[in-house]
Amino acid sequence: MKYVVVSGGVVSGLGKGVTISSVGRMLQGCGLRVTSIKIDPYLNVDAGTMSPFEHGEVFVLSDGAESDLDLGNYERFLSIKLTADHNITTGKIYRKVISKERKGDYLGKTVQVVPHIT
Repeated sequence: MKYVVVSGGVVSGLGKGVTISSVGRMLQGCGLRVTSIKIDPYLNVDAGTMSPFEHGEVFVLSDGAESDLDLGNYERFLSIKLTADHNITTGKIYRKVISKERKGDYLGKTVQVVPHIT
C-alpha cells in the first residue's frame, strides 16, 4: 500500500481537493486502485453544523454522514463511494477518546493531549 499526502493547513480554497481528485484519477488511469481520506483539524465532529459561509457546502455521503464538499469531488472524480470513515476530524477523535475514557478503557490512567514536534 502506498500513500500520497497533500497538506495545506487550514487555508481554504487553494484547490487541494481538486488536486487530490485529479492525481487520484491519473493514478487510476495507470491501473491503480485509489481511495481518499480527508483529515480536518476542526473540533466539529462533522461539517453538518458548520457555517456554509465560512466552510462551504456540506456533502452528504451514501451512509448519511455530513462531510466537506471535497469528499463529493473525490466521489465524482474517482467514481468511488465514500463513508464517514473517509472524513476524520479532531472532534471525532476527541469524541472517541472521551467515550473510551468514560467506559474505563484507560484503566484509571491520565488521558491528555501532548502536542509535539518531531
